[in-house]
Amino acid sequence: MGKFAEAVRDRLRDALGERRPNLDWQTEYRVRRTPVDVVGTNDDRLVAVELEWRRADPANNTAKLFYYADEGDFSEYDEVVVCQLFTGYYDLASGGVSSKREVAEFVGETAAESVERVVFHPLELPIDPPKRGGERPEGWRARTDETATEIASLL
Repeated sequence: MGKFAEAVRDRLRDALGERRPNLDWQTEYRVRRTPVDVVGTNDDRLVAVELEWRRADPANNTAKLFYYADEGDFSEYDEVVVCQLFTGYYDLASGGVSSKREVAEFVGETAAESVERVVFHPLELPIDPPKRGGERPEGWRARTDETATEIASLL
């Protein structure tokens, strides 16, 4: 993860902490060997937020989370919420979204239907990640905060 992606991730963690202080928010939370970008936990709930910046296979980490949940890894929680955030990288210039995003959403929605106590929310993170060495887009902080507000409203 590059410095800008880390800045967005950290801001998202802090913004979620302000909006949902009843959860303990951390970054790079490990589930087995899989790091989850941002996780909030309390006695009843685990909220996993996967930030899809520019991944070739955005379905991979979320699919692992559902697999782990089905294997009983989160049995101590009454509810597991998986939020998958897609940046503008997955938007098509012609409109719509890439097939990578479509497949990732399909996998998440299908898995959530089959795994007890787990819900899935695919969301937009309206930031176009710059190519290596590029400038950070204006308004990224406000957009990150808006996304945190949207996530918080789902909890």
